[in-house]
Amino acid sequence: MSGRFVRSSKYRHVFGRNTRKEQCYDNLRVSANPWDSNLVKVNPKYLSVNWAAGGGGAFAVIPLEERGKLPERIPLFRGHTAAVLDTDWNPFNDDLIASGSDDGKVLLWRVPENFTLRPDVDIDDIQDVVPVGKLSGHPKKVGHVLFNPAAENVLSSASGDFTVKIWDIEAGAPKLTLNVGDMVYSQSWSANGSLLVTTSRDKKLRIWDARQERPAHEAQGHSGAKNSRVVWLGERDRIATTGFSKMSDRQLALWDMRAPQEPINGFKVLDSISGVCMPFWDDGTQCLYLAGRGDGNIRYFELENDKFEYLAEYKSGDPQRGIAFMPKRGVNIHENEVTRAFKTVNDTYIEPISFIVPRRAESFQDDIYPPTIGLTPAMSPSEWFAGKEAIPPKISMASLYEGEGLKEVTGVQDKPTATLGAPAVQAQPAPKPAEPTPVTKAPEPEPTPVQKAAPSMKEQGASMAAMVNKFADDEEAEPVAEDSSFDEARKPDERPPQSASPVKASPWHQREESQSQPASKPSTPAPAQNNDRSPASSTPAATTPITSSGFAIPDSTNTAASALHGEIQKLTHMVGPLLSEVHEQKQHIETLTKTIESLEANQEKQIQSLNEKIVALEARLN
Repeated sequence: MSGRFVRSSKYRHVFGRNTRKEQCYDNLRVSANPWDSNLVKVNPKYLSVNWAAGGGGAFAVIPLEERGKLPERIPLFRGHTAAVLDTDWNPFNDDLIASGSDDGKVLLWRVPENFTLRPDVDIDDIQDVVPVGKLSGHPKKVGHVLFNPAAENVLSSASGDFTVKIWDIEAGAPKLTLNVGDMVYSQSWSANGSLLVTTSRDKKLRIWDARQERPAHEAQGHSGAKNSRVVWLGERDRIATTGFSKMSDRQLALWDMRAPQEPINGFKVLDSISGVCMPFWDDGTQCLYLAGRGDGNIRYFELENDKFEYLAEYKSGDPQRGIAFMPKRGVNIHENEVTRAFKTVNDTYIEPISFIVPRRAESFQDDIYPPTIGLTPAMSPSEWFAGKEAIPPKISMASLYEGEGLKEVTGVQDKPTATLGAPAVQAQPAPKPAEPTPVTKAPEPEPTPVQKAAPSMKEQGASMAAMVNKFADDEEAEPVAEDSSFDEARKPDERPPQSASPVKASPWHQREESQSQPASKPSTPAPAQNNDRSPASSTPAATTPITSSGFAIPDSTNTAASALHGEIQKLTHMVGPLLSEVHEQKQHIETLTKTIESLEANQEKQIQSLNEKIVALEARLN
């Protein structure tokens, strides 16, 4: 019985489509440096690749349209004196990129205009690209660089000196320093750019109030010795991490940023593969993609009710060491592509993988393409360092589908972090949401007190839900009783045959028909009984006296049917949400049952594995 219900999702059948070898980016020399980074980064125009170059460090920038086999000699981005460990594209300028290196420097680069890997010059005359800026401040290697997703020209860099520095690129200096105390494995910004989350070698998950230079929360992360990764789930107050257990099983965990002492629903065991899982979040589809480092598979989950629901897995025999995911504004909307991954294969070429929703519609699919972040920042560096919190304006994906370019559909959205932000930060956006509050609350109390029956029905909501089944069978005809007032409305219903038919012909699945019938008899009741109400409001309700229990007692043949249908209509409005809530609770209980069964099965497997190891150890000792 439990397998009869299938969870509804628009992305349940999303599939990954690989690319033919001739359409890949071939003849690459991906860096063999063992540092744990993604090796590649992508935006809608370019792909950056950590390059295996002699005589210092370098990385390559590949225009996305230049597919196929690359020349033996291409222009590289040179300037570091040691291997490049990580790069990151500026989210608001597709031509700007930052790089971190083993030499402890952070360099800034601008892609030249009309840049190509196949310049029309002699091979000996090919010129490498030089940096346009240098950020010095780390005494040891810089392993991770990451631009702020909301503020312009704000960059974080994680170093082997156990710190994370926050740079104002325009000033060329570090303004803030976060003392982590150990090697940082990964970092991720919140959507409004106010908070930074890190994982580190000491197995701690830290959520930093960056401008206060202190951790707002600190929790014990994955217990395994290998690297763990973290990603902020877009505009949600949730964080996802991947890591390992003490038994070296790969794990996935979901955290609430306001109370991250323990992960929501605990640590989810994925498998026993040894490669690090690289997480990527797609805010448009609310899906999390996990790419295994060292294996060729990419599995993806949909976040629903604080639980990662498994969707499917893209499987490949070609292992990846690095991978990057395209920002939403760069996907192919005409093919229903929701995201696109670029994975390295054998450190010699990069293969694009399109994840597609299988639909045949030839029009814009607005349900899978909500507005997304564009190229306009929410604030300047000075505003961010002064404490502002906001989310950048969003663009319409429909305008990209129609070829109209980037069209903003929202302005800068204030997004304070009420529980973690500084008091000065909360003071700025507070007046704005306070202004529209009376406007939305004003219309709420208007029509409810006009009808006496409405508040009494609400007070009797619990008893109505219990009497739904009683309505179909009970034939009690006792007049004006507190516990059987609903049946009294059926007594005049038995005398005239024409008024009895709408009652029997109005089951729950035909309530639209029963709701429309009272409206077809607007002038039947006598207006003499409606001395205290306007006849334009509701004629059947106006001529019907109200009992102390809140139910109407009809006093004529025509008013009986009208009043009874009015009561049925109110009843259905109240019972409908109750039934849907019961259905949701039932599904929630089934989900919890499956989770408990899964945990018990995993526990039994772990116990069995431990017993086998103990037996093997005893055998060796004997």
